[in-house]
Amino acid sequence: MDTSYPREERPPPKRGQPPAAPAPRDHLVWAIFNTLYMNFCCLGFVALAFAVKARDRKVSGDVEAARHFSSKARCYNALATAGSVVLPLLLGALIVTGVIHLSKLAQESVGFFTYQFSGSDDEDQ
Repeated sequence: MDTSYPREERPPPKRGQPPAAPAPRDHLVWAIFNTLYMNFCCLGFVALAFAVKARDRKVSGDVEAARHFSSKARCYNALATAGSVVLPLLLGALIVTGVIHLSKLAQESVGFFTYQFSGSDDEDQ
């Protein structure tokens, strides 16, 4: 047996439980931002409640309940974010189209009233 070089001592591989799935995210920071922006129907506050529940369950070790509450928090956060982005854009689009429609209506009514006034002047002579 050749012992001229030192051998690396490696510990035997541990045999036990396979690595567990990563802990679910609680989406707490996202929920705090949504709560502070005062979005549509207070969905940010609901998301914050579920995010806190998810964090509590994760800390206590109940991974399945933490996943459930995390999923709900993510859903409400997505709805709150969509409401905070989509509703102002929709309102802005409605205002722009309303202004365009009113300007066209004003131009047409100026032409209508000009015609009426000029027609009444010809009849007086």
